[in-house]
Formats: sequence, C-alpha cells, structure tokens
Amino acid sequence: MSVSSFSFPFSLLFFSLLTTTTTTVATTIGVTYNPTDTLPPPEHVAGALQTLKIPAVRLPQPDPSVVRACSYCNTSLLLTVPNSLVPSFATNRSAAELWLYTHVVPFHPRARISAISVGSDTPSDASDLSSSLLPAIRNLHSSLSDLGLRHISVSTTFSFINTLTTSFPPSSAEFQQPLNDIIIKPLLQFLEETNSSFLINLYPYNVYKLNSEIPIGYALFQEQPFNFRDDHVTGVRYRNLFDMMVDAVVAAMAVSGHENIPIIVTETGWPSSASGAGNTNDGEASPVFAEMYLKGLLLHLNSGLGTPLRKEGVAEAYIYQLFDNGTEQGSNGVVGGSEQRWGIVYPNMTMKYRITFSGGSGRVGGAPVGMVIGVVLVVGVLLFRKDLVACS
Repeated sequence: MSVSSFSFPFSLLFFSLLTTTTTTVATTIGVTYNPTDTLPPPEHVAGALQTLKIPAVRLPQPDPSVVRACSYCNTSLLLTVPNSLVPSFATNRSAAELWLYTHVVPFHPRARISAISVGSDTPSDASDLSSSLLPAIRNLHSSLSDLGLRHISVSTTFSFINTLTTSFPPSSAEFQQPLNDIIIKPLLQFLEETNSSFLINLYPYNVYKLNSEIPIGYALFQEQPFNFRDDHVTGVRYRNLFDMMVDAVVAAMAVSGHENIPIIVTETGWPSSASGAGNTNDGEASPVFAEMYLKGLLLHLNSGLGTPLRKEGVAEAYIYQLFDNGTEQGSNGVVGGSEQRWGIVYPNMTMKYRITFSGGSGRVGGAPVGMVIGVVLVVGVLLFRKDLVACS
C-alpha cells in the first residue's frame, strides 16, 4: 500500500484530534470580596488583585467605594443587589434606576461590570420573595437597556443544596418544587432570551458533609484508585464531586427545557477552620484540605476540560472568599456555623495557600495542555508516515 493512500485519513484524524484538544477554554476564576472596616481599604485591595492576577471579583455588598477602586484595574465585576431591595425593585422601576445611578453609572465604562445578581439564595430568605424576584430582574434589565448598558447581564443566585433534588446521579437531578415552576422555569426562559447566565453557589464541602459515603479525596480532586462514581443512566464516570454537582445543574436545566444556558459558580471553596457552635468536631475544615481543594479546583478549571455533560465547563467560578469573614455563610447555604474561615488571603495581602490564578496549573512549559497533546499527535503521525516510506 502506498504512503499516499494513508495521507488523507491520517490528515483527517490528527486534524480532528488537534482541533478537539486546542479549542478548550479555561474558566474565568475570580474571588468573592466582602469589605469590612477591619480590612485594608478597597484601593489597596484592588491593587493586590492585580498583583495576584485575579481577573474577576464578585461583590455581594457592592459599596460604591469598592466599585470605584476596581475601576482602575482590569478586573471584571459581578455585583449583587441585596435581598432587602428585591421587593422595591419589583414594584417600582425607579428604585432599580436609582440603584444603578449609585452603583453602576458613575463608574461606567471604566469599571468592567459584567453581570448583576438580583438577590442571593432568595428561596431561603425569611421574607417570601417568590412573587417579587422575576419582576425585579426584569425591571433592572429594562433600566440597564434604557441606559445603553445592554452588555451587563442580569440574573439571580441560587444555592445548590437549597435548589437541587439530588447531586447523584446527575442524570436524576431536578430543581425542587414548587421553586422550579414558580421561579426557575420562567427565569431560564428570561436568561435564554437575554443571553444571560444561571448563577449558583456550589460547595462540594456541603455535599460531602451531608453524605458520609463520599470519600473526602473525591471532594478534594484527589486522583486515587476508587475516587470515581458512575452514572449508569448516561454511562459517564465522574472523577470529582465538583463535576458531578455541575452536571446535576446541567441535567436539571435540561429537564426544564433550557440545557444550553451558561453556568456561573458564584461561590465555591473549602473552610480552613471552624470554631463556632456545632463545628467542634469538623476536622475536615482545615488549611491542608482547603489548599488541596483550591489547588485541585484551579488545576481542573484552568485545564479547560469542562465536565462530562458540559464540555466548555462553567463560564466563571468565584472562590469564597478573599478574606476571612464569618458573617454571611449561613445565608448562602453553607453547612456549619457562622464562624468558619473561608479566606484565601491574609489582611496583609499575602496568600494563605500556594495557589495561583494565572492559569499556570493547566499548562506545560508555558503552553496549554491541549496544544501540547496536539503537537505530540502530529509528531507521532509524521514519524509513522516516515516508517511507511522506509518500508515501501
């Protein structure tokens, strides 16, 4: 057989493999930042974010001074409207406009505000916001459009454990009722129409704490012989808990008829300590496990490999959080008390852990892993063809 008869099929083979391995896109990885009086001023924090090469910041409490400070660095911002303002946004569009004129308009276009979440984990709020949430979202979106700020998307944030019926198998996951019919289905329709993302707080730590049969290594991205779970419906094997939870969200959206909406993980992390009531025996809340989770998360997201059901992976992921702050975890679906420590940076702006946001974890010798694999495949094919020529 001549060498030329091999050329066409082999060309197609390595071209398809090369394009498959080099078109992966790494997830944008940011942090959640809650400013307090005991922390460095926002101007210093904004400078440190640039030094640490953190490209995105989520602000649950978007004080105008913080938005202003971030206007002078190349950092994408995800703002959050407090739950307390949702009813007024729903009934009075001028309330939404006033909020924008305070938190967004003065800093446009220098501040790179990419999205606004109207409320966070509203189903667990003491006030019933079910009838107000969607009108509030629509009013804010309309106000942004009137101001010519159509590039800023609008959504709301959910908590995984307060929203999904199950995490495993992912193919069986659905959104809880009546939340799905009342809020999520119409929201998904809105997100699809406006090209916006589904926002969710997603903590493998939570699911691990609630399910004693899950090995801790599975939650910490550790590659060990039995660290996998098979979804027998889809035939998919999951190597870590994070991917399993993301695909549970993908499956639930598919059941609701909107499987292609981008997903943003608005909170994820692992506590380094837990000293509050109910946390005295929480040995898994440790700096060692926190660093293992963060390293594994960054390596996985920077690889661009995605998840079994969502090859492009999540669009963005925000680590909770920049500094230790034990005031808000209970309202965001986190298992445990309010004195858990989630910060990744000390108040003096040095890192707690040996992690990097630059994307180096998913690279080999400065080149993306997919590109390295593609080059190896091409070289292999060329060597094979050379052998054929020698034998002919």
